[in-house]
Amino acid sequence: MDGFDSKLLHEISRRAKRELRRKLRAARQALPPRGIAQRSEQIAERVLSLSDYRSARSVACFAPMPGKNEVDLSSVDAAARRAQKVVYYPFMDPTESGFRTGFRLVADPSELVDRGRGFAEPPPAAPEAKRGDIDLVLVPALAADGMGQRLGYGAGFYDSTLPDVRPPARAVVVVFGFQLLAELPVEEHDVRCDVVVSDDRIIEIDP
Repeated sequence: MDGFDSKLLHEISRRAKRELRRKLRAARQALPPRGIAQRSEQIAERVLSLSDYRSARSVACFAPMPGKNEVDLSSVDAAARRAQKVVYYPFMDPTESGFRTGFRLVADPSELVDRGRGFAEPPPAAPEAKRGDIDLVLVPALAADGMGQRLGYGAGFYDSTLPDVRPPARAVVVVFGFQLLAELPVEEHDVRCDVVVSDDRIIEIDP
C-alpha cells in the first residue's frame, strides 16, 4: 500500500507541476520587454545587496533563454567583474547516456554561445568549476516559494548540479514577484535554495 501511495503522490505532484509550468509560462510571456527589463534590474539590485554576494569571490550566473522572458542578470555579471569576482556559467555536454552538467569559467560574456540547447553557455575548452570554486550560484526558475523550493522547466539541471557545488556555494533563486508562490509541489529529488530574490523582496531561508 505504501508503494502505491508513493507512486500516486508522485503522479499528483508531477501533474501539479506540469499545470503550474503551463500557467506560469503564459503569465511570464505576457510581460512586455520593458517590464522584463525593469523587474530584472530591481532583482539585480537586490542580488547585489546580499551579504552572500558581497562576500563571494566567485559567482555562477546564467544567460536568459531567448524568447522565454527570464530574469536578465547581465548587470550582476558586469558588477561582479568590476569587483574582480570570478564568473561562471552553466554548461551541458552531450554524452552517450545523455548530458553531463556543471559550470565553467567565463572570462567575458562574449564567450557564451548557443550550442543548440536553447541557452548560451561557455565553450567546452573553458575551465570547469570544482567543488569549492563557486561561492554563489544564481538560479533561474518558473516559480519559487518562501521555503526556498523552486520550480524549473522539468529537466532537473539545477537539481543535479547544485549538490556538486554545495557546500560551500550558496544558491539564490531569482524570480519575478508574481512567480513567488505560497507553496510549491515538492518531490524527493527537488533541491531547496538558500535565498529567494524577487523584484519586491528578499527571503533568507533558515538552515
